[in-house]
Amino acid sequence: MALKCGIVGLPNVGKSTLFNCLSNAKAQAANFPFCTIEPNLGVITVPDARLNALVEIVNPQNTQPATVEIVDIAGLVQGASRGEGLGNKFLANIRETNAILHVLRCFDDPNIVHVHGNVDPIRDKEIIDTELQLKDMESVEKKIQKVERAAKSGDKDAKKAFEILTDFKNTLAQGKSARQLETSPEDREHIADLYLLTDKPVLYVCNIDENDLKKGGSNTWVESVKSMAVAEGAGVMIVSAAVEADIAELESFEDRQVFLEEYGLKESGMEQLIRAAYDLLNLQTYFTAGEKEVRAWTIHKGSTAPQAAGEIHTDFEKGFIRAEVIKYDDFIQFKSWSACRDNGKISVEGKTYIVQDGDLMLFRFNV
Repeated sequence: MALKCGIVGLPNVGKSTLFNCLSNAKAQAANFPFCTIEPNLGVITVPDARLNALVEIVNPQNTQPATVEIVDIAGLVQGASRGEGLGNKFLANIRETNAILHVLRCFDDPNIVHVHGNVDPIRDKEIIDTELQLKDMESVEKKIQKVERAAKSGDKDAKKAFEILTDFKNTLAQGKSARQLETSPEDREHIADLYLLTDKPVLYVCNIDENDLKKGGSNTWVESVKSMAVAEGAGVMIVSAAVEADIAELESFEDRQVFLEEYGLKESGMEQLIRAAYDLLNLQTYFTAGEKEVRAWTIHKGSTAPQAAGEIHTDFEKGFIRAEVIKYDDFIQFKSWSACRDNGKISVEGKTYIVQDGDLMLFRFNV
C-alpha cells in the first residue's frame, strides 16, 4: 500500500532538516534501512515495539516492518499558484500525496534568515494555505464550467455536482481549505477526481529550538499554532529539528537514549512523527508470524478480513474462505499458534470481520 505523506513549508523552516533526520535509519530502527527512491522521496520504517516483541518470540528467518513514504516537497514561495519559484512542481508533488505534514518555524535564530523577515508561524501557514486554495479554486472552477450546461438542462447528477462544487468554491473563496467543508462522503465523490490540495488531512509540525524543548516544548508561537489547529480540527506535533539532527548523528542506541533523557524525552521526535504520519493516513497494522517471516502489514482502518488478505496477494482476497485471528496480547502471553489454539485464543472470522490494529492473522483461501 503505497501511501505518501508530503512535508511542506516555507524555505528555512527546518523542513529538509527533518526529512534528512527521517532518512537516517539510526534515528529509528538500526536493523531496517531507509530507502531513497528519489532525492526527495523516502520509504521509512514505522517504529513498532510489537513487531520487535513478536520477533523475539518467533525468531524468524526474516522480519518485515510496516513502512510509510515521506516526500520532501520543494520549499514554497508566495505566488506558487501562478508558477513562481518551483510552484508548478511543488503543487504537482503535493497532489500526488495522501496527507500533509506542514512544518512551521516556531524558533528565532539570527543566523537562519526568515524569508519574510520575522518569525510568524500563523502568517507562514496562511501563505501556503492561500497558494493551495488558489490552485484548488482553479480546479473547481474548471469542473463547474464542465457540468454547468448539463445542470441547467435538467440532468440530476450534473445539478447535484454543480451544487456541491459551488459549495467548495464558496468555501475556498472565504479563505478556508476544502477539508473544512462538512459534507457526506457521497458528496465528496464529486471532487475526488480533482485531488484537491486543501482536502488532504494535515498535521502541523512546530519546529522549536532546543532551549524551548528543554523547558517543556512550548512558546507563544506554538500556543498560537495550537489555537489555530483546534479551530480547524487539525493535529499539532512539536519537534526540534536541531535536536533531531544531533540524535541522528549518534551511532549507538544507548547514546541516543542518554541524549533523549537529557531533554526529558522517552523517544525521538522522528519516531513520534513517523507514527503520526501513519495515523494521519488512516492506517493500521496487522501481523503475520511464522518461522520464515514475521511481518507487519499496512491496511486502512476499518478494512475487512478479505481486504487485509488482499494486501498479501489478490488471490487471497478473491478466494477468501476465513481468517484465523489471535489478539496480540494473547500471542505475547501464550507465545505460539498451537498454545493459543489449546487455550481457546484463536477466533475464526468470516468476510465481514473488521480487522483490529495488532491482530495476528492466518488466512484460508481457495483459488
